[in-house]
Amino acid sequence: MRESPRVLIVDDDTEIVQAVTVRLGAAGYDVITAADGEQGYERALETRPDVIVMDLQLPTMDGLTALAQIHAHSATRSTPVVVLSACSSARKHALELGARYFLDKPYNAKTLLAAIESSIAGKVARVE
Repeated sequence: MRESPRVLIVDDDTEIVQAVTVRLGAAGYDVITAADGEQGYERALETRPDVIVMDLQLPTMDGLTALAQIHAHSATRSTPVVVLSACSSARKHALELGARYFLDKPYNAKTLLAAIESSIAGKVARVE
């Protein structure tokens, strides 16, 4: 069993990936990353993260499709997903597909950390 909770970050914006990785690493999380939706889906299956932080506007496979596939697969069905996106028009659809939280970019680091912590703790309240 791992000591640190594992977070998968799926985003093609390297600056956001780096900033979130540093913040989560400092908070004691084990962070893995993926640069597109297809890679994110594959990494979710391979690594079984405790929570996924995912953008919606991604190359190869968009975040909504990846979210649907993650929650359709038995191995990752219960994995909480925190959507972190500038595409606020997709908020309702993302939540309907099972996203636990939808946070807008630019994001507040404390709110993101709280959403991750809450997701791992199993709380079902949604930040909208």
